[in-house]
Amino acid sequence: MASKSHQLHFILFPYMAQGHMIPMVDIARLLAQHGVIITIITSPLNSKRFASTLARTVESGLQIHLVKVPFPSEEAGLPKGCENLDMLPTLGLGIDFVSATNLLQEPVERLLEEIQPRPNCIISDMCLPYTSRVASKFQIPRIVFNGIADTVTCKSEYFQVPGLPDHIEVTKEQLPEAMHQNLQIMNEQLMAAESVTYGIIYNSFEELEPAYVQEFKEARGDKVWCIGPLQRGDKSSVDGHKCFKWLNSQKPDSVLYVCFGSLCNLITSQLIELGLALEASNKPFIWVLRGGGKSTQIEKWIEEDGFEERIKERGFLIRGWAPQVAILSHAAVGGFLTHCFLNERLVVDVLKIGVRAGTEVPVPWGGGGEEDKIGVLVKRKDVKRAIERLMDGGEEGDEMRERAIELSRLANGAMEPEGSSYVNMEMLIQDIMQQTFVRESAQCDAVNQQKFAGPHDCSLQINSNFQSSFHLLGIAMASD
Repeated sequence: MASKSHQLHFILFPYMAQGHMIPMVDIARLLAQHGVIITIITSPLNSKRFASTLARTVESGLQIHLVKVPFPSEEAGLPKGCENLDMLPTLGLGIDFVSATNLLQEPVERLLEEIQPRPNCIISDMCLPYTSRVASKFQIPRIVFNGIADTVTCKSEYFQVPGLPDHIEVTKEQLPEAMHQNLQIMNEQLMAAESVTYGIIYNSFEELEPAYVQEFKEARGDKVWCIGPLQRGDKSSVDGHKCFKWLNSQKPDSVLYVCFGSLCNLITSQLIELGLALEASNKPFIWVLRGGGKSTQIEKWIEEDGFEERIKERGFLIRGWAPQVAILSHAAVGGFLTHCFLNERLVVDVLKIGVRAGTEVPVPWGGGGEEDKIGVLVKRKDVKRAIERLMDGGEEGDEMRERAIELSRLANGAMEPEGSSYVNMEMLIQDIMQQTFVRESAQCDAVNQQKFAGPHDCSLQINSNFQSSFHLLGIAMASD
């Protein structure tokens, strides 16, 4: 591990959405295990969501610090205290939420002027383009997560995505900017930020998509690091959850896990159609329903229709938070039904470990009631048919399961010492260390030139001896 006087210091900026924060905290932990000092900057309410996890990590001796910056929700026209995407009363306020994150630039800059030790690198969620301006101002390398897309003339016309190792076809309607008219503005901000970004890290591993990784490395000048799979979960937080007693009573690979995440915005009629498909499939399942006031209508249907009573022998409903990683790791779970959309081509067409059960025409995200106007897009019979293809134990399902098991083995191996993702993490740290050396050497040269007549009294010493220390199938249900 690097000596304390020469440890690298990384600043991490997680996006304020649960599915973004969890892997960023995992990145913090992994970097800290390699001897890097970590500072995570987020808002007060969001900090509470992973404070206990970080507390246990810090107790183990890792240097991870949490700094809170007030979130300007009211200044951006959001309700007071609305600091996370899952707290929005409607996803139509998503663009206002993006505007609020951009207002964080000034207070973050004030913070970085005083923070010690001086940061050597910024790792930012790609959805926070303002951090590119912060990085440029302080001349700090900025690393982000992702990047996307292109255009054609006819919205419903399929076209082959150029420059990919596989033959992948999509329509203009399926591109990200088509899902919300204002997302074009955000997309322009993301592209501008990416143009000044030093490199990109991915929550993936090279064995999963080697041809794509190689193509992207060539396009990005080799500044691409796959360091996943992240978001592996905190097992201590799920002990005793009642669903595991139920899972222990089920046969291996027999249970379908159904979850659409904390930002699920399926309309009630679509959720009802999904529930009836699960019932008609006659397969054991766990269905995670979004908690809070936003689930009132579906809960009313469940009670009045008698759904929960009818499926109680083979169905298990979870309201709100679920220990997802632990559930998916259980031997009884053999399939995963979720929204997939942008990952659908990878899961279904490239890896061939999933089946489609959705629509080819996405509904605008937070589209001002468009979902209610359009109604049910993913039909009961289509979901039931997809479940049967995946879970009935035929030749197709068995082949998908074998591929998924092999990918699981490769994924676990990637995170082990000498595994591809472990090595990539070390290479990322070495790269930033070299950038730090070059930058500080240049600063020393400037100082010594000013002290032209005197001895060279600016020295630089970088200690590089830092610590070298899917068993699942998917059903891609695209309706939003």
